[in-house]
Amino acid sequence: MKVGGRNVLLCSCEATMPVDAAAVAAALGGEPGPVHRQLCRSELSVFRQAVACGPVVVACGQEAPLFRELAQDVEMEAPLCVDIRDRAGWSIQADQAAAKMAALLADSMGPKPEGDSVLLNSAGRILVLGGCDQALEVAQRLAADRAVQLLLAPLAAQLTPPDERAFTLWRGRAVAAAGGLGNWTLTVEDLAAAKPSSRRHLEFEPARSGGSLLQADVVVDLSGDNSLVRARDGWIIADSRSALAVERAIHAAHDLLGEFEKPRYVTVDAALCAHARNGQVGCTRCLDVCPCGALVAKGDTVVVDAHACSGHGGCASVCPTGAIRFHRDPLDRVRTLLSVFQAGGGTDPVLLIHGPSMAPLSALARHGDGLPARVLPLSVTAVGSVGPDLMLAALALGAAEVTVLAEPGDHGPLVGTAEFVNRALTGLGGPARIRVIQGADPDLLVWPDHLSAPCPPADIQPGAKRSVMRQALDHLRAASSTMVDAVALGAGDPFGTIAVDIGRCTLCMACAVVCPSKAIIGNLRDLTLQIRESACTQCGLCRVACPEKAVGLVARLDWSAPDLALLKQDEPALCLSCGRPFAPKSSIERMVERLTGHSMFDQPGKLDLIRTCEDCRGKR
Repeated sequence: MKVGGRNVLLCSCEATMPVDAAAVAAALGGEPGPVHRQLCRSELSVFRQAVACGPVVVACGQEAPLFRELAQDVEMEAPLCVDIRDRAGWSIQADQAAAKMAALLADSMGPKPEGDSVLLNSAGRILVLGGCDQALEVAQRLAADRAVQLLLAPLAAQLTPPDERAFTLWRGRAVAAAGGLGNWTLTVEDLAAAKPSSRRHLEFEPARSGGSLLQADVVVDLSGDNSLVRARDGWIIADSRSALAVERAIHAAHDLLGEFEKPRYVTVDAALCAHARNGQVGCTRCLDVCPCGALVAKGDTVVVDAHACSGHGGCASVCPTGAIRFHRDPLDRVRTLLSVFQAGGGTDPVLLIHGPSMAPLSALARHGDGLPARVLPLSVTAVGSVGPDLMLAALALGAAEVTVLAEPGDHGPLVGTAEFVNRALTGLGGPARIRVIQGADPDLLVWPDHLSAPCPPADIQPGAKRSVMRQALDHLRAASSTMVDAVALGAGDPFGTIAVDIGRCTLCMACAVVCPSKAIIGNLRDLTLQIRESACTQCGLCRVACPEKAVGLVARLDWSAPDLALLKQDEPALCLSCGRPFAPKSSIERMVERLTGHSMFDQPGKLDLIRTCEDCRGKR
């Protein structure tokens, strides 16, 4: 089969699944070809002939190493290997899966996202944390060809000194860790070195006062206390009670020597960041969800340590302004999956977003009924990065439902994102269409028999996060039967307006000054305060900055709101001396009210200074 200049080789895996080559080719807009039976064994000559003629796509994931090795032997481009068996062919609905197979092939053949990378350098210096015999053994084994330090916990059991010690041995309490692979720095309290004369059990010198620093390239953590670091390159956590886990940790630490390249997962646009303005802190969503401490507040914005970032992605998901961008945005892949599936005659597609592991899907294919023909799996680098923009865009592009399969762990931000999208959907008069399934058990992957019909596909233009969300919401509203004008949302949801207590507001414009999205507009010439609701992210900086506590947040979607809504308009205060307007009247009245009775203004006529303009005040 020929698709876009590539030779696509289809295989039925020894006739264990039906493959409709004509239907797959039609959905892809290609030329149909044969379906092979055993491409990886008896028909290897077909692959050799194809790879010698140019780029090849092999519809097989299991035998990818074999096909790549054969291409390397003849110095040809490695083939693109795509699994259509476990995800589509091994299913009780395999005879209906041609459109799905075409969609999976199209997704894999699409352009790969470009991204920057960072280099990590490890000289192999290893720090072992623990308080048991296993920690001593691990340090001893690694010290055979690595520079090793062992930090024992203060309450560690009395351990027998090793006969030969090829590593540095300390006792102390690690209280903080910073850095990443190649540049770890641990702050240790009560650090004490082991005495070389230790006899029956390890003894230590007097502890150093204050905090001491230990540096390493790799940390092997057998302490059982994961509070310092949860997920970061170069910090290897193992259960000291499990011999297998300890053995894996030793091998993993030993392999971390040399130069490593890792993706730069996220970038931060300081101009859009709603963290702080003028020393006032408003939004901390990204800081709250980062599991590895890679995000740090710096001035008015947040910066990311690319060396420490593990690509969790939750920061990009919860960012209300789109200031944090995850480089591996799969929106174009979603568009391709759904459009090819629909072109092949597929209906009511369900988008199944999962992490890099195929284990649950493979288990379902091998031991269960497999995935239904309408369930389109999409593998992403980090499930935590899936944000409301992707969920809403998928629905607007024609998905009947979006299901996110998250491995066991803390996925609170992801669940919160799904709840926000479902609030918007039910507010529009439709059903909730977003599900988050937590766990690796394939039996959790169950699908409702009937789904509400998806909306006609929209023309979602790529752009900033809020632009994508707004386009999708506008389309979903237009496709609904109710066409509501407003939807109430929950606290923290990224759309809404502000409520201003007119009696308390003095038009000081502090809210407008700190607004990162320029949603609040203050004009001192006509003494107005307005809001552009479509730009409001509900970050809360305006509420924090208001000295009169006159600002409240109202989370909602309101299609009837004007482009600019008036929040307050004031009269000018007229100078007592020259009659010239010089300030908002409410601001001057509030100052007079607060300073009445003050010792500096208790003399007759002193308060009139406040009621005069700057020029006249200097003449009095």
